[in-house]
Amino acid sequence: MLTGFSRLEQLVDEYPNRKLQTLMHYVNTATLEEAHEKQENGKASGMDKETKASYGKNLAENTENLIRRMKTFSYRPQPVRRTYIEKEGGSGVRPLGIPAYEDKLVQSVMAEVLNVIYEPKFLDCSYGFREGRDCHQAVLQLNKYLFDYTKWVVDADIRGFFDHVHHDWLITFLEHEIADKNFLRYIKRFLKSGYMENGIHTMAEEGVAQGGLCG
Repeated sequence: MLTGFSRLEQLVDEYPNRKLQTLMHYVNTATLEEAHEKQENGKASGMDKETKASYGKNLAENTENLIRRMKTFSYRPQPVRRTYIEKEGGSGVRPLGIPAYEDKLVQSVMAEVLNVIYEPKFLDCSYGFREGRDCHQAVLQLNKYLFDYTKWVVDADIRGFFDHVHHDWLITFLEHEIADKNFLRYIKRFLKSGYMENGIHTMAEEGVAQGGLCG
């Protein structure tokens, strides 16, 4: 977890039913620079061709410039670079969106804000993509259910779920907890930024890009 979120954690804990304001101030030069340090070296670049090494050469100047653009709303996320990876079991491919480097940093911080808000609301039986939880723990819990409670297992999946997420409903869901309109405004921009494939920019009317941290 990025540092500097203790106050937000306190607010979430003390006022679980209060809508949260002024979340954008958590996106600042300190949290962006910390997000930069946490990026892995050698990762594929997005449309900007920027890497951790190249961006880090003028890190302070770059993050200060990014914050200035965010405050004036001149910062707009770039479309993700679409590529494809093979599904497990060789049953086809699935699209993967690689964000521009600055977008990765902003998404990292915003995703951490969302984690602080929503982590306490998850059921204890939920293990997917949660910090401090893994598939081994899920298997142990499943074994307990199978031996102590039931002998039935239902394996279900929603085909193309990420490709068809309804943007308006997602924002409506977030508005139950978040009252910071600027924070939501940037989430909308990420959702609408679309993807670039074979030189063609496709705007996103639905769905979230798999590969982005806010997706």
